[in-house]
Parts: sequence; structure tokens; C-alpha cells
Amino acid sequence: MSDEIRSKVAALMPTARDELAELVAMRSVADPRQFPPEECVRAAEWVKDAFAGAGIGQVELIETSDGSHAVVGHQPAPDGAPTVLLYCHYDVQPPGDEKLWHTDPFTLTERDGRWYGRGAADCKGNIVMHLLALRALGTPFPVGIRIVAEGSEEMGTGGLENLVEARPELFDADMILVVDTGNAAVGRPTVTTTLRGIANVVVHVETLAGEVHSGMYGGPAPDALAALVRMLATLRDADGNTVVDGLESDQTWSGVDYPEAQFRTDAGVLDSVGLAGSGSVADAVWARPALTILGIDCPPVVGSAAAIAPRAAARLNLRVPPGMDPQRAQDALAAHLQNAAPWNARVTVEREAVGSPFRATTDGPGYAALGAAMEEAFGNDLGTAGQGGSIPLCNVFSAMIPAAEIALIGVEEPRCLIHAPNESVDPSEIENLAVAEALFLQRFATAARQD
Repeated sequence: MSDEIRSKVAALMPTARDELAELVAMRSVADPRQFPPEECVRAAEWVKDAFAGAGIGQVELIETSDGSHAVVGHQPAPDGAPTVLLYCHYDVQPPGDEKLWHTDPFTLTERDGRWYGRGAADCKGNIVMHLLALRALGTPFPVGIRIVAEGSEEMGTGGLENLVEARPELFDADMILVVDTGNAAVGRPTVTTTLRGIANVVVHVETLAGEVHSGMYGGPAPDALAALVRMLATLRDADGNTVVDGLESDQTWSGVDYPEAQFRTDAGVLDSVGLAGSGSVADAVWARPALTILGIDCPPVVGSAAAIAPRAAARLNLRVPPGMDPQRAQDALAAHLQNAAPWNARVTVEREAVGSPFRATTDGPGYAALGAAMEEAFGNDLGTAGQGGSIPLCNVFSAMIPAAEIALIGVEEPRCLIHAPNESVDPSEIENLAVAEALFLQRFATAARQD
């Protein structure tokens, strides 16, 4: 049966490329300030029609609380068979500075065996992968299928999360495949099992009633910007590790390795520049808290005057690993900043909404079937990885559909450069993952009948 599935997927790959080109051409950035909202509606309609054509009998658009449209579909399960929810999103990141792209970001272009374009991997490549898998299986499907394609994932405005909370029956399933991650490398099947949460703050520092001349008052006058710099410096130790008083920062990762050379390439680290922190790269990006300074309010270099800054501010992004409570982490960060302020400077910490980390449960029948299918499709042992980013929807699924197993997979391996100029996808990842998904749906149905 696996050879038959692979042959069908291979025969459909030209169609998949044509469809991905159609999708990439739709500038579905869910921000009306940058692109017309009609582009997102057009993409939503395309996705709805495509899944209906692939055999999902009931597909509709549902407007969510943030104004985006979720594509929601359901094909009921045969008697006694489980149901699988297939997730993806059709909105994309803005292209950014188009001068940094080698080709038009909204034209799918083949170069050196990869397909380039905004959304080619994240997440339109995953949409066509789902379609390939369903078409290769054909109807009737061996399991029940639910599909949801989100329309505002990249904006993080919470429309789909609110819909899941309001109408969980639309998403009820035995297994949920959140297809918006990727393998550790091309051809290395990988399931993402952990996600970091977030606990952001904005810290404000005030020391003077207003600007004063640096020549007349410089020295004893408390410089708000200097105070802020000292405070921020306490959030890293001499090795570059994130250190927040009260938070553990020596956790280790037990899944697949993230080789330093690969990380340097993926992150674009300049030659001869060292990496921050001790321990392995995998420890740092998947298992430990990480503090990033996202922005600073202070006088710009151009136009700056010989004056002492009376106030300064910084927005801080604290990534929280699984096992750590994000509210406790935010509290610890706020207290650390207050305690680190020199000269009794006035400090105000403005808290942003926290997001919880996620750890998948991997000992169920769905995971067993998925792991076997991915190993067969890719011809390699399955690995597990974390992801430094956050997908709040996973926690909502976990809370509202507690009996479901949740797995994160996808075509977005590191060379895809998602969110960056020249995003691309390796078509072999689309093909092999489609084979894996189709085999999984068959195996999961068989396992359920045996139980």
C-alpha cells in the first residue's frame, strides 16, 4: 500500500506545484494597512474549494473575532474509526524589504531545486501537502477528517483561538496534526514536541524632570539611558546565558541535536562571531529561558544633542520553556528589573499578556502511528525537536479538546528561512510528508479497529 501511495503522490506533484504557485500569488497578509483584505478572502475561498474538491464534504468560511476567516471542514468518520484534525494557515508574513529578495516574493520561482516565494513553506506548502495526502488516499477516507485553515496566524490576533473556545465541537478529534513546523533537516523526519511560551514586558526608567546639558551636569546627574543599560546588562551572565533572578536557566534538551554549524548558518551568524551562552544550541533554544531586547526608546544617533536622557524604555521578550509557569517568569523578570535599577531610579514595568509553553504527550496510539508512517515515508529514524517560538493555539486545543493527541509537523525545515527574505521550500519535503500523512491516516484507522 505504501508504494501505491507514493506513486500517487509523485504523480500529483506537478499539480501541487501549480497550486502552490496560485496560492503564493495571493498576497494574503492579514493586515489591511499593508495589503488589501480581499487577498485574504480570495485565499480563503481557494482553500475552501480545494479541500471540498479533495473529498471534504462540508467546508465553510467562518468569520472570527479578529475579522479573519477560518476555513473549517468535516468529513465524518466511518463507523468505529477515529477522527483527525488537519491544521494549516493561509495567511503569510509580509515580504519585508522586497529589494532583499532575489525574485518576486509573490511569484513561485524554482532555483537550485527549491521553490521560492512568500508562504512557499509557511504555511502554504503545508496546505498543498494536506491536499496531496487526501487525494492520494481517495474517498472514502479511512478516518474522519476535520480541517481548519487559519487566516490570521502570523498576526497573532487570536481569532481562531477564540473560535475554538466558543465552538469546540467544530474541532473535536482523536488526533490533531498542527502542520506548521518542520523537520530538523531535509529528509530527517522530526516531530516538534515542545514550544516555548512568552512573558514580555516594557520597562520604563525615569531619573530627571527633563533633559539637561551634559557639559554642565554630566557626571553626578543620573542618566536614565545609562541606568537602563546597566539594568539590561544584568539579564545576561559573562557567558551570555539569560539570567533572571528566581528562574532556572540550566535545563537540558534530550531530543535531536541542533549542530552549532547548522545553527550558525540558519541564524546568519557572522564569521568569527561567537554564540551566546553555555551548553548546547538545543539546550538554549528549546529548553531554557531566553531574553531578547526587542526595542529601546532613546535619542537616535542622528540628531542627538549633548544632553542627558531623563527617561528611557525597552521592550523585552522572555521566551519561557516547557515546565516553567509564564506568569511566574514575568513576575520574576519584573522584580529583577526593579532590583537592578541603579541610583534609586524610578522604574515602571508594563506587563504584556503571557503565553504558556506547550509540551506534547507522545505515548498514545496516534503518535505511534504517526512515527511509524514518517519513518517509512522518509526512510530515516524519527527525531523529536523543540521550537523556540510559540503557537498559542496548541494550548487552546489542549484545554478545549483534552482527549486529543496533538502533534506538530510540517515542511518548514531550517533552510526554508520562514519570515525572512527568499523563503523557500524543498519539494521533496512536501512529497515525503504527504506520503507520511496519508500512511498515518491509514495506520491510525487500522490501530483503532484493532483496539
